[in-house]
Amino acid sequence: MTSSNREILEQQVKPAIESFLAERGLTLAPEKTLITHIDQGFDFLGQNVRKYDDKLLIKPARKSVKALLQKVSVIIKEEKAATQAKVIVRLNPILRGWGMYHRHVEATDTFSHIDYMVWTKLWRWARRRHPNKGMDWIKNRYFERQGCRDWIFACANSPDNLTYRPILFTLSSIGIKRHVKIQGAANPFHPDWSGYFDQRGRRIT
Repeated sequence: MTSSNREILEQQVKPAIESFLAERGLTLAPEKTLITHIDQGFDFLGQNVRKYDDKLLIKPARKSVKALLQKVSVIIKEEKAATQAKVIVRLNPILRGWGMYHRHVEATDTFSHIDYMVWTKLWRWARRRHPNKGMDWIKNRYFERQGCRDWIFACANSPDNLTYRPILFTLSSIGIKRHVKIQGAANPFHPDWSGYFDQRGRRIT
């Protein structure tokens, strides 16, 4: 809900919403209810909505990024004695799922930042395993180069229990896809709109 000033939201809009919900046995959760200026922004479903110099941008929320990196740290700590393949197998679905959720917003810089932070954690993981080995040996053991990309965390071959060679998923490999707003009059149950929804489905998948 938006308004031209804070007083209308506090004195009229919020009480009206509370009254509407009370009739249905519901209440506003204080910890999830916030009245703020759009220039200050707000977090919603793991994303931050904020206006920057008259331009509204939606980005992954800092809390969401922090939670992801904490989860990565926990996994790496739990698997400090595990094989490289097991670490990759545990990290990949988490990184891929988080990235796919945020791929429709302004996430390019955030994806690059997360990739770098994950790399630093894995580099420390690899160095702790081989304290008497040099940096070049560790790099060649756990990282590889593919074309113009270097420092790719990947297994040299496929472990016996896997049919593929584990390679760490990077968020930067996700293409940002802008959400296409649906036409207001579109009706998925009306045959006249079947062509529109077929075309829309092909465009956003």
